Amino acid sequence: MALGRRPLLLLTLSLGLAGAQKSPEDVPVQPGFDARKVEGRWLTIQLAASRAHLVSPADPLRLALRSIWTRGQDVELVLFGIGEGLCQGLSVIVHPTGLRGQYRGPLEGGGSLLLHFVSTDYSHLILYVRFQDGGEATSLWALLARRHLEDPQWQGRYLEFVSKFQLQEAPVFNLDDPDAQCPPPEA
Repeated sequence: MALGRRPLLLLTLSLGLAGAQKSPEDVPVQPGFDARKVEGRWLTIQLAASRAHLVSPADPLRLALRSIWTRGQDVELVLFGIGEGLCQGLSVIVHPTGLRGQYRGPLEGGGSLLLHFVSTDYSHLILYVRFQDGGEATSLWALLARRHLEDPQWQGRYLEFVSKFQLQEAPVFNLDDPDAQCPPPEA
């Protein structure tokens, strides 16, 4: 797989969980969702995917979510690709679908991304991501938090989705992991 397309696939896998036989219409969206309140730095607490075998913990190239920002009505995901001397920022911008808390956008190199803000109290966030490339779709789920503290209530909600969508655990990677060495201090 070309390096240009690999980070996009890793993006979807690093962000979360995939719904095995469920469609995006089966995925809920946070009632009353306000994108401005999810702006800022996020840490990945847990990940699950329908095809977790696509990302190996030993893979030298990893993609980590750094932050989420709004750009007018759009949402920007700021990610960093890390590995073997690489520390490269990547920005993915998605646009509202017309349904509150749901966004869609094209990906560099082809394909598209569907994003649902499933549930949040704005300190914790359950995120659904579906990456479509040609006829192949990869759906993912992530439990994110502002701090590394694990909240049993949010973990329980997340695990309900993992069970409902028949997901497999995927490796978690954050930029503040000791081996990350990314982004540079000025980023």
